[in-house]
Amino acid sequence: MKRMILLALGLVPAAVWAQSNSFVLNAKVEQAAAPAKAYLIYRSEDKLITDSAVVNKCVFKFAGTLTDPVRAQLVLDHTGIGLSKLGRDADVVVVYLEKGEIGVTAKDSVKNAVFKGSRLNDENKAYKTLTQAPDKDIAALNEEYMSAPADKKDNQDFKDGLQARYNKIIETKHTLQQQFIRQYPDSYISLLTLMEESGNDIDVTTVEPVYKSLSASVRNTAAGIQFAKSIDAARATSVGAMAPVFTQNDVNDKPVSLADFRGKYVLVDFWASWCGPCRGENPNVVKAYDQYKSKNFTILGVSLDRPGKKDDWLAAIKADGLEWTQVSDLKFWDNEVAKLYGIRSIPQNYLLDPTGKIIGKNLRGDELEKKLATLLN
Repeated sequence: MKRMILLALGLVPAAVWAQSNSFVLNAKVEQAAAPAKAYLIYRSEDKLITDSAVVNKCVFKFAGTLTDPVRAQLVLDHTGIGLSKLGRDADVVVVYLEKGEIGVTAKDSVKNAVFKGSRLNDENKAYKTLTQAPDKDIAALNEEYMSAPADKKDNQDFKDGLQARYNKIIETKHTLQQQFIRQYPDSYISLLTLMEESGNDIDVTTVEPVYKSLSASVRNTAAGIQFAKSIDAARATSVGAMAPVFTQNDVNDKPVSLADFRGKYVLVDFWASWCGPCRGENPNVVKAYDQYKSKNFTILGVSLDRPGKKDDWLAAIKADGLEWTQVSDLKFWDNEVAKLYGIRSIPQNYLLDPTGKIIGKNLRGDELEKKLATLLN
């Protein structure tokens, strides 16, 4: 079930205009009354903002100024117990904040809210309607897996069957997503859709033409510009390209350059001590290293550990038996090498030949060992 991911609400910056914009959100929930309280949660200029408003006679209001419109969470705390005490059943809805007034009306729950006066929210509604069927199918598939007994979850035939069904659903959803993008090339929702569809391993040959089909106003948003950089990074780190050279400090604060590894097959392995999937994959990487380290193969680990957490990084290296060279600038997702390579999730890796050319990427489990066997045995 490696690819079966429960859909989650992300707080993704939604840049649509590169100018300062004021927004007003006027909401009325007919059955809401004191001590109910509303919250608006969003990111603006890389800062997480949590605004609150008291519900007075079923009405509440939010206002603010944004550099760019954003995707936000609107939460209604019906009993006034406080945002931190609301559980998974919290009354919450996604709303796009943009220039001007946004009307929100609901009878009893913001989950069922109707938006007025907002182009972005209208387009988001159209997208959700179009992709409703595959999203329901994915949710049902996840529920089937989660409710299965432990022995069934461990059954390979069961997992393979679910994976095959999941892949078919995703294929259907991708077709619908492409349809939406073609229909709404001037919508920021189309950019978000393309970013979701592209995943963490961008296929430049298929993604770039679709990106270029979007209007200039969408491509020139902050998110659009950043995604263009991700496409460029994917091109620079595609199989057949020469791996971008970098220098970063090792565990002893000594600079290490990727160029120092020329002449060997090298796996550039992006990971972190806090990353569960990375730690779970480490035994496979250790096995491959032990088997081929005497055959002109080595590994260069690049850690995305957090600032001030060097001890955690070093402890993980020791605990997992990672004997190869490790580097990090301890900048978390702002790791300079990670940005150079367009890393948006970990673990990720790149296999380089002795000239520094990328000959494989994201080799997991037995895949790494099999690839090395074809090269070094």
